[in-house]
Amino acid sequence: MTQILIQKRPLLTRPEQFQGVPPFIAEILARRGVQSEQELELKLKHLLAPHLKGLDRAVELIDQAIDQQKKIIIVGDYDADGATSTALMVLVLKEMGALVDYLVPDRFKYGYGLTPKIAELAHATYQPDLLITVDNGISSHAGVETAQSLGMQVIITDHHLTTKPTPFAEAVVNPNQLDCEFSSKALAGVGVAFYVLAKLASFRSQHNKTSSKVTQYLDLVALGTYADVATLDYNNRILIDAGVKRIQQYQCRAGILALLDIAGRDAAHLRAQDLGFVLGPRINAAGRMESMRIGIECLLAEDMATAYPIAQQLNQLNVERRQVENEMKQQALTALQHIQLTTEHVPAALVMFEEQWHQGVIGIVAGRLKEQFHRPSLVFAPDEDGIHIKGSARSIEGIHIRDMIEQVAEQYPHLVSHFGGHAAAAGLTLKKEHFEEFKTVFTQMIAEMDSDLFQATLWTDGELDDSALHLGTLDWIEQLGPWGQKFPLPQFEGRFKVIDYRWLKDQHLKLKLAVGQHAIDAIAFNAIDRYEFNPMLGYVDLVYTLERNVFNGNTSLQLQVAYLKQ
Repeated sequence: MTQILIQKRPLLTRPEQFQGVPPFIAEILARRGVQSEQELELKLKHLLAPHLKGLDRAVELIDQAIDQQKKIIIVGDYDADGATSTALMVLVLKEMGALVDYLVPDRFKYGYGLTPKIAELAHATYQPDLLITVDNGISSHAGVETAQSLGMQVIITDHHLTTKPTPFAEAVVNPNQLDCEFSSKALAGVGVAFYVLAKLASFRSQHNKTSSKVTQYLDLVALGTYADVATLDYNNRILIDAGVKRIQQYQCRAGILALLDIAGRDAAHLRAQDLGFVLGPRINAAGRMESMRIGIECLLAEDMATAYPIAQQLNQLNVERRQVENEMKQQALTALQHIQLTTEHVPAALVMFEEQWHQGVIGIVAGRLKEQFHRPSLVFAPDEDGIHIKGSARSIEGIHIRDMIEQVAEQYPHLVSHFGGHAAAAGLTLKKEHFEEFKTVFTQMIAEMDSDLFQATLWTDGELDDSALHLGTLDWIEQLGPWGQKFPLPQFEGRFKVIDYRWLKDQHLKLKLAVGQHAIDAIAFNAIDRYEFNPMLGYVDLVYTLERNVFNGNTSLQLQVAYLKQ
């Protein structure tokens, strides 16, 4: 178990500027760098203006394609951001009268992005005049050339980072491309697609052409943005909040309602976190285990009768995904035990490969290992061709994983065939015969970094006064959401006297704690593997979040334990 340092978040702005909220709420906002009270007003009118490089040209091309009834093909990506972006493009363009279809590469056969093979497949299947990528394409120089040589115009819409010049497409819209002045670099792929379509819709209505009210699809924008773990800056929080409100009012895609129903969740009480932990994994399961077409068809479904059977299929794929993931994680942990027996410490990076591992879940397993050991983790599975292996990387705060892989690729060009990604997550391909050499080189590079980076830190909002431990506090916190990446849900620390305890299903720990003259419940999930609890000691130190516990029609405050020690 990694040693964890518990620290209080520093104040990034001044708490005094937030009037009319309790002092501890003002501090929570200041610890997240909220600049002004206006940032608490999540209204669509405050969205950033669409000053994205390449946007006008993209709008002009799509507008012409609709008017001239040219064939448009959307090339998506196989995760929840790619699925929502694809569905959004197809729905809005169809509403505007476009001839549009979509194609999602099979991740196991074609890999990621607009490759020459995908361009050829698009041409052979649909003979399109215009190809639009969503959530991919910023590094697809060869794919763009192939598409153009086959007579297609190409528009790239993407949000991934690039340090290289953009491909020579007819238009490129990406807030992270060189020289784009759009101030939010945190848009997800679906956010970029939303901006393109919103601008197109307003252009078409000004010219009295068939248009669309794009805001009615904000449920898709919210889902893709949250599930892609995009940073929740002010702009993204506005988009997510608007989408969550639509879902709560049942004004959303039938597929979203069907998935929530199957997961036993009530749409009226949806929280932003459910987009990431309930809906996201079920949509992602399609791309991981089979084909993302299933996820997209669920989002495109016009009514519950169509959506429900597809949602059931997604749910089943998610169950299978969990089983495969658990098996792989257990195998990885068993392999790691040997490493830890021979050395005092966990290696600087965890780089693992097994012949029988499944490409679809390597990213999740890498994420779980990173969480458990607080080390950059790269997990590889064999590729179809038997020569290459594909890896998924997840990193800790302070280590930019994509840049580290790029360093290896530049210093040892034979080691890495392809790579791409972000600071926290990346993907890469190498030849199987180079795995051991890559592992040695990469681990050594990480080991040379500042050792302080390897200290796992749990950031809290400090202690809550006993008098604040009530549902009213939770109401305040919920009102100020959505909470998520880089705008974390408030969590607190404190020492509590244990009145009573019991184990649920032999793994979850339920505690009854004394708070002033009252008792409050706390739950620590999977505590048996994570913490050492000795009931004889009588006190516990907790890091926790607040949640509502509804039981037999009664609602009470419960602490959900993020960390426990005695």
